[in-house]
Amino acid sequence: MELAFTEEQEILRKMAHDFLAKEFPKTLVREMEEDPIGFRPDIWKKMAELGWMGLIVPEEYGGSSCGLVDLIVLLEEMGRACLVSPFFSTAICSFLLLDAGSEDQKKEWLSKIASGEKVFTLALTEPSASYDASGVSTKATEDKDGYIINGTKLFVHDAQVADYFLCVARTNLWSPPEEGITIFLVDAKSQGIKITSLPTIADDKQNEILFEGVMVPKGNMVGELNAGWPAVKKTLDRAAVAKCAEMIGGADWTVENCVAYAKERTQFYKPIGSFGIIQHYLAEMWAEIGHAKRLIYYAGWLIEQGLPCAKEAAMAKARMSEVYRHCTRMGVQIFGGIGTTREHDMGLYYRRARQALPLFGSPDFCRERVACEMGF
Repeated sequence: MELAFTEEQEILRKMAHDFLAKEFPKTLVREMEEDPIGFRPDIWKKMAELGWMGLIVPEEYGGSSCGLVDLIVLLEEMGRACLVSPFFSTAICSFLLLDAGSEDQKKEWLSKIASGEKVFTLALTEPSASYDASGVSTKATEDKDGYIINGTKLFVHDAQVADYFLCVARTNLWSPPEEGITIFLVDAKSQGIKITSLPTIADDKQNEILFEGVMVPKGNMVGELNAGWPAVKKTLDRAAVAKCAEMIGGADWTVENCVAYAKERTQFYKPIGSFGIIQHYLAEMWAEIGHAKRLIYYAGWLIEQGLPCAKEAAMAKARMSEVYRHCTRMGVQIFGGIGTTREHDMGLYYRRARQALPLFGSPDFCRERVACEMGF
């Protein structure tokens, strides 16, 4: 594994850092949190023009043919900026379309994703909040004209602005959980769909989607009938690592700003950074982030190389979730009373750390998955 970033990755990082600092200041982050839509088409268009939407899309479909590690570099900067955008949701769906979509579907939809024309999101989790196949109970029943979907999806990010959902549904009720699941491309404007916003600690635009007799043409089936779970499982590994990348950016921001504050904030006529306990806090945070970051990039590299990675992706998600939570908790302590206010930027990262922890697998879920990969 190559530990150094390529010249192209360094350029991507700097470009993303400068763009987000200019176009998405913290004032806009707070505005987007309060906005029920939480979407700026003008910024989305600029991001598309920079090639971000098509970063992982192959060139033959209008993208840049970059890998997951390149996406991690970009998502780090998005996490640092607390970007409110359907970028993450759309990128995850790009992976799923690449793995399971037909050639015609890839040509039609990946090109529209790469150009920024369409927004996608993954409709997977349900009231059980499980990332296992057994948690999928939404039903898709075959009809003469296609399939009829009935069920409820919860915690679906960016459904309020999505043009299409990749809905994971059960098409065989009698087979083992992992063998009766199919993926469908669903137009968000289809009759029978009801979207309800869900309040969350991070105001990160999660939604409930109610499917009541939603008709989907047979041509909108992504992949093979009853064989969709392997592609979904592979996508969840990528999504977990990608979410870790956002958390890296937030954790790095926390340490950098805590260090700067500890050098300028005085107590008892001394900078608080001169006190051993503050130094130990910051050193521990820095070391934990460095360890988690290596796990994340290693998992991303394995995925990019097409190597088995389920254990490594779960290890990275479990570790980074807890590191980000710990770092933001210590960050609030270092900033003191002002760090507890919604007006201070520290609160943005503190809330996001708690919200990111269960997404694509809580630490306990990930540790259980590691144990399974070990043969237990």
